Amino acid sequence: MSDPRRGERPEYKVYRSRRKGPFRPGGDGLQSLRERGRVPGDRSPREPKRGRSPGRITPGRVLSWIAFAVAGWLLLSFVLFMVSAQLEGGVSSEAERALSGSGNFFSGATVLVLGSDERKGESIDATQGGPGRADSIMLVRAQLGGVRKLSIPRDASADIPGHGTQKINGAFALGGPSLMIETVENFMGNGLKIDHLIQVDFEDFPEFIDAMGGITVRNKTKICAPEFDNFFRGFNLKKGERKLNGRRALGFARVRNNPCAPAENDLDRAARQQEVLNGIRSQLLSPSTFLRLPLVSWKAPKTIRTDLRGPGLMALAADIATGGSGDTRVLEPSFLGPSELQVSEAEKASAVGELLGED
Repeated sequence: MSDPRRGERPEYKVYRSRRKGPFRPGGDGLQSLRERGRVPGDRSPREPKRGRSPGRITPGRVLSWIAFAVAGWLLLSFVLFMVSAQLEGGVSSEAERALSGSGNFFSGATVLVLGSDERKGESIDATQGGPGRADSIMLVRAQLGGVRKLSIPRDASADIPGHGTQKINGAFALGGPSLMIETVENFMGNGLKIDHLIQVDFEDFPEFIDAMGGITVRNKTKICAPEFDNFFRGFNLKKGERKLNGRRALGFARVRNNPCAPAENDLDRAARQQEVLNGIRSQLLSPSTFLRLPLVSWKAPKTIRTDLRGPGLMALAADIATGGSGDTRVLEPSFLGPSELQVSEAEKASAVGELLGED
């Protein structure tokens, strides 16, 4: 007997269920495995990351704030220096024509720095008349990474074009800075050419020193100078390192007669002027001046009259800052009289060679 069910379709329905796995969208399997620490591929249970609080103070953030503050302070100082330099008057057109202007502060440039005894400023006796003479004469050779300086005694005997032989500082009174440039070039010889001129303005010089908080100088001998300029009680200073404000720094550089050291001459006076310049450089690089930097940057260009403008002055300042203080050579006389100095041609040639870096 045949089976009546053979060859007939079974009477049941097949249902295919959808797998409910841990990765099905909307499923709770993944979250369940996470809670139990068994997510596929994970070796250990994961902990939720903790976000860094936006207001939290960290050493890195403090250093960033300091860096931004320093950069802003330097930028402000730079802008004030450039603006002040552009506002200040330059030198006369005659003086600019007398300059060579061929050098630059990267390969090397020679600068004539003059301080005259024109009667103005708080430390200068305005009651004294007469044309100003060059109170200090210095040549500065500046280039990137090196600075050399040479002082010329103001009593050195020189031939002043059109005026015969007399003290070299008289050229300033007879023909201003242009004649001074020509006289110095002729006096030194040996191919020396002056590229730039800086005239120190004694009226604003004390304010510049005070803006830095004063300077420290090394006084080699006790000074007890009688009355001069506006130091009506004389000028007295003990031997050794001394902190000076602007007025006294100018007086220190201008002392002519020192009874406490009667053997002093114009060479010692030139050495004191160089000491003031060294004191300025040291103070400019000190941390205390950094806090005063915007004021110092504003005052510095007002202290001088020059053919240089902002970028040139900034390049010169950078050379002086990176070139080291170094020793300043003073032109040695072959004959030293009461009011006259004779300098040999050999001394001039040696000094020019050293100044230009040829020796």
